[in-house]
Amino acid sequence: MTTGELLLDSLGPLVGGAVRGTIPLALVSFAIGLVLALVVALMRLSRRWWLRAPARAFVSVVRGTPLLVQLFVVFFGLPSLGVTIPSWPSAIIAFSINVGGYAAEVIRAAVLSVPRGQWEAAHMIGMNRTQALRRIILPQAARVSVPPLSNTFISLVKDTSLASIVLVTEMFRVAQEISAFSREFMVVYSEAAAIYWVICLVLSAGQSRLETRLERHVAH
Repeated sequence: MTTGELLLDSLGPLVGGAVRGTIPLALVSFAIGLVLALVVALMRLSRRWWLRAPARAFVSVVRGTPLLVQLFVVFFGLPSLGVTIPSWPSAIIAFSINVGGYAAEVIRAAVLSVPRGQWEAAHMIGMNRTQALRRIILPQAARVSVPPLSNTFISLVKDTSLASIVLVTEMFRVAQEISAFSREFMVVYSEAAAIYWVICLVLSAGQSRLETRLERHVAH
């Protein structure tokens, strides 16, 4: 089989692995991670120390340990404690926790970037802290947090390749299987890298358009 034939034959399975594995894994993990990040960020912003302390510890542990180690702890470590989780849920849990740790700081910084006068104005019209946060502060913080959160998602798409280590069938796992059979490691892995690159280019273009729309919205 020539190099061109191998590239054509492997393109379908690789794209299929991206559509059925890589992208869904990234989307589900990011969605769950964002919810977790919002909770952790609000805990870090709380006036109660017993909420701030565990949130700060969570962020410190997540940001201070490699994603691969976190994945291994969930998939290989928990069974030693009697908790066995299948490959896909293990990957989602590990990726969601990782996103939660990083995105929490993004959201917290975005909330802190909102001028203090916004809080005071909300209180003057009779809003309590929770109402002000939900109706005034978070909508403004959401616009500020779009660029870094988008970058987090793009990084997550690439990080999903680590899921192949815990036997999740995503694009990189498919590339491993094809290269092991064909023995053309350079060709297949380069093709997989090109597909990751294209996906990230599309996501980056979407990010730019979203940022432009948000800027126009703010301007108006």
